Amino acid sequence: MTAAQLPVLSNEPGAEPSSSEAPAINPCTLCAPLGAVLVTCGVRGAISLLHGGQGCATYIRRYLISHFREPVDVASSSFGETQTVFGGEDNLIRALENVERQYSPEIVAVATTCVAETVGEDVPLLLKKFNGRRAVPLPVVFASTPSYRDGHIEGFHAMVHSFVDAFAAPMAERSRVVNLLPPLLSPADLRHLREVIQGFRVSATILPDFSETLDGAIRQEYRALPPGGTPIEAVAQMAGSLATIDLTMTGKAPRASDLLAKRGTPTKILGLPIGVRATDTLVEALEQATAERQPQWMADERGRLLDAYADGHKYVFGKRVCLYGDPEWVVALAGFLLEIGAHPVVCATGARNHALEEGLRRYPEGSIDEVLQDVDFSRIEQACRRQNVELLIGNSKGYSIARNLDIPLVRVGFPVHDRIGAGRLQVLGYRGTLALFDNIVNTLLARQQDTSRVGYSYL
Repeated sequence: MTAAQLPVLSNEPGAEPSSSEAPAINPCTLCAPLGAVLVTCGVRGAISLLHGGQGCATYIRRYLISHFREPVDVASSSFGETQTVFGGEDNLIRALENVERQYSPEIVAVATTCVAETVGEDVPLLLKKFNGRRAVPLPVVFASTPSYRDGHIEGFHAMVHSFVDAFAAPMAERSRVVNLLPPLLSPADLRHLREVIQGFRVSATILPDFSETLDGAIRQEYRALPPGGTPIEAVAQMAGSLATIDLTMTGKAPRASDLLAKRGTPTKILGLPIGVRATDTLVEALEQATAERQPQWMADERGRLLDAYADGHKYVFGKRVCLYGDPEWVVALAGFLLEIGAHPVVCATGARNHALEEGLRRYPEGSIDEVLQDVDFSRIEQACRRQNVELLIGNSKGYSIARNLDIPLVRVGFPVHDRIGAGRLQVLGYRGTLALFDNIVNTLLARQQDTSRVGYSYL
């Protein structure tokens, strides 16, 4: 059976819940405005303003701070009962004025919550009216992000698209720059990807780039908006770059990379570079775009990764693994596990864009047993029981499954709320794959050691 023929389970609208389901749902996805806020954190001098209830902004701040362990400010137009009935134009205007006065931002990124979308607010029109009354317009971008339609992945891509659409103008000349459009990654992985691109003697424009804003140093003086992020000037020049590399292979249309392609820059769509093959593909794309050979340090890292595969292969071969999280991560991790001889028996996501099934079709027949889309963690746990899973790989929301089934969990992706250092987790490229491989092997060895009757110290 090929991946394209796999049984795909989902929570279809109107489906009757089983009697074994918990009354409270633990979803395997997050709200759409959260993704939009995270993108804004990766743009220099930008601040997020959510048009909707204050609780949405508080929830998102809590989630991001718990993962990155950095302060995150999210403004709100603070809908109340009156705004829910009659609209929130006055609240939006006051919120924009307050944000400008308190933060002096270079740009305000406005995203909608469910209540504003339900009321039917025409936010682009309201923003146009707001700036039409001013002598000096306030730079703003807007993304529609109702969570009843999409999750955090789509909200993330929608805001990236809005920034590119608003600022990336067609350009006649090419500059020695490569654009990178990543999905939701760690600051450490963003820094490494910049290092990889610069290794080909070009500059990199990464959108978004929160490698400094969400993993910064302690500073002597307070700054309302942390330093770092992609400059708007760099976004404006993206259409004149040598190439755009889009790492969101399973992203939902419209893509920002499609927009850049229409405005004149060559585009390649790749998956996340986890594993030797996937990273080789990224390296080849950069060699073609820049007409440069990969640096020696990169080739050395590839060799060390292959050596690690040889050292640890016997510990991972045939292990039955459940992957869950964002489709982009699950697809890339599935390819990596197949590369090292493990068996990704369950691949699951809470996303509703059907990208997971499409992304897994590239893998050979019989490589994956179950694909689950638009599901919660209770469904994922049921699949783990059916497939006798030995290892979980995903975010910390799956810890309850690991605890219930007494199997180990390797934390990857977002969110990681129960461990320190999520912003410094590196799994991309040859270097990051090596760290991930060591983590997986050592997790399995620790499990073998802890469950041994003799507790031997030599493995």
